[in-house]
Amino acid sequence: MACSGHADRIAVTTGGRSLTYADIDAASRAVAAELVRTGATGLVHLGTNAASLPVCLFGAARAGVPFIPLNYRLSQEQLAGLLADHPGALLVHEGDAPAAFRGTTLHRDALPDLPAADAVDVPEDDELVAVLLYTSGTTAAPKGALLRHRHLLAYVLGTVEFGGAEEDEAALVTVPPYHVAGVTNLVSNLYAGRRIVYLDSFEPASWLETVRREQVTQAMVVPTMLARVVELVGDASDAGVGTLRTLSYGGARMPLPVLERALALFPDTGFVNAYGLTETSSTIALLGPDEHRAAFSASDPAARARLASVGRLVPGIELEVRDEFGEVLPPGAPGLLFLRGEQVSGEYAGSSGNAVLDGDGWFPTRDRGWVDEDGYLFLEGRADDTIIRGGENIAPAEIEDVLLEHPGVVDAVVVGVPDDEWGQRLAAVVVAADGTQPDTEELRAWVRARLRSSKTPDLVEFRPELPRTDTGKLLRRKVLEELADRQGA
Repeated sequence: MACSGHADRIAVTTGGRSLTYADIDAASRAVAAELVRTGATGLVHLGTNAASLPVCLFGAARAGVPFIPLNYRLSQEQLAGLLADHPGALLVHEGDAPAAFRGTTLHRDALPDLPAADAVDVPEDDELVAVLLYTSGTTAAPKGALLRHRHLLAYVLGTVEFGGAEEDEAALVTVPPYHVAGVTNLVSNLYAGRRIVYLDSFEPASWLETVRREQVTQAMVVPTMLARVVELVGDASDAGVGTLRTLSYGGARMPLPVLERALALFPDTGFVNAYGLTETSSTIALLGPDEHRAAFSASDPAARARLASVGRLVPGIELEVRDEFGEVLPPGAPGLLFLRGEQVSGEYAGSSGNAVLDGDGWFPTRDRGWVDEDGYLFLEGRADDTIIRGGENIAPAEIEDVLLEHPGVVDAVVVGVPDDEWGQRLAAVVVAADGTQPDTEELRAWVRARLRSSKTPDLVEFRPELPRTDTGKLLRRKVLEELADRQGA
């Protein structure tokens, strides 16, 4: 569809090279022909953001096999375990192919040399798996989430206007290709007719320089990326990126001080908070630019609090907040989030398990949160993160937000460590601002003055940084393991 609407428009720019929509159309046909010729059961992509991404994604789709982008940052042992699940796939890679893979390989630089091909004779079926994405595994081993064509189509058709982008619009994408946002940014921007500018890795100075050089109009970042950009810009009155119309963020919780500073630095940019999961084909709720501006400028604390929400549901998505017994809760009551809609998959590959939707199509997100009277969704974190202290359920996100309000704190995580008397004690691991390190009792008093005493950390520890995934998610399990190792030492 995109090629028929604007074949000669540039679709992708990366590393000084550009491809038009017609280029991607022709190259993906060649990839599809190669997949059919070799009898491949899938296309594994192992590499950074590059022009090969849309070619491989649409080539796999045309051949009727799944596109499987893997995390190139994994160890050889971890990669070998994932590759072993796809012995019949064609592997497209940069650098050297992993020695553990025994199937057919193709260097991504060889894609332009594939011979031109006509359309392959593969019946279209929207029940086929379009993409297999491995979840980040922050609380358990990675699972292969299956997204069928109908799931991605439901997301794109329900949230994006076909050909709606102006010819001068350009979207900067720095999220990795193995993340669901990498896939959905690709398909939604191409559907809109927008030029995609890829960075193969994130560094705040190069990000800002690319926005200026490529006259980027839209960009998507994870919170840790935005925090580094804000830190680099420092005390400047604005970030000097006048072409940037929209800046989307998601993938992890956004610290409120970082967001407020960014809103001040990007006064002419519309901010969008996007909440979604791999299993839901990305975004299911949005807090849009007007809502950001209204909350940021509000004097009423209740209105300003909406800056901490993830917004309201996108069309086609239903949400229920349930207690631990499965009863649906009213607005304002926190509980477990369940989602339903055409873009929701909730299905996993192989031994990871099959579909986890219930009989009525509801997907258990394992996220906790609540909805206010106007439909704004507020997240409290993963259900597994909940700390039970003396029989009281405590959401660590609430305490982390209070810690981040302290001027001497730039990052924080709160976890529950085992305790014989209380069941769990609250432990806060904190990253101090440059040149400062607040006293531990000062931080405990700070929390106690804003929350009740039962939510005051029993232990406060300082570290130079917190362990996170490359998309900014806190690795709470690793923090807990390190605390337990020291306590047991």
